Amino acid sequence: MSIVKKLSEHIRQKGLRATLKKAWKHYVFSHEELLWMERDLVSPVPPYKLKSYPPLQVVTITPENAVAFTRYFGDRVDTMAELAREGYTGHMHVDDKGDAVAFIWGAARDYYDKHYYGCMFPVKKGEFFEFGGELTRAYWGTALSMDLQTELWKAMLAQGCNKVVDVCEFHNVPALKLHIRTGYNEQGRIMNVYELFGRWRFYRESHYSGSRLDALRKPSREPATAPAT
Repeated sequence: MSIVKKLSEHIRQKGLRATLKKAWKHYVFSHEELLWMERDLVSPVPPYKLKSYPPLQVVTITPENAVAFTRYFGDRVDTMAELAREGYTGHMHVDDKGDAVAFIWGAARDYYDKHYYGCMFPVKKGEFFEFGGELTRAYWGTALSMDLQTELWKAMLAQGCNKVVDVCEFHNVPALKLHIRTGYNEQGRIMNVYELFGRWRFYRESHYSGSRLDALRKPSREPATAPAT
């Protein structure tokens, strides 16, 4: 499909304003806010209501078994093998056919993200940086989104880590809500990623006080009280 046809189709589906906004962000200037989050590795995950899923096997990712990503994550096979060779801890959850349906990574040292954001994420002693978590669509809304994390926490705890840190895009509401449900806390730090003309990227850390996520939290139900007499 030509660029003109793609543009026309996008305008028809999304409207002119949304199309111009997307084009500006892609070709001229974009600003991404990545909120730093943290959590200890031993506090229980708050109660949640997520669907169950069929049994899966948790497997440590190695350069040799990265071929398991071929079916559902075919464009990631080389990246998965590369991360394993670089010594990061990766888990994949494998179905009964031997195909990886979910994966997640942990870095117990400073992590330079050359595959996506292109910036350095510093990691303090005792922490690990969690990144790259993803599930196939069939497992969205299931408890795998929780188990994917907690299995990695166990592995990193065994390596001497006591805290998980990660970043979450401020516009990614579902991911932010998952962090809230999982018991993460805001650090009050933002990694700002700027991109100019789709070529140059710049990075700046900023800070804030209070919470940026209060609007996403479910209001707590106050106990019913007897009417005043």
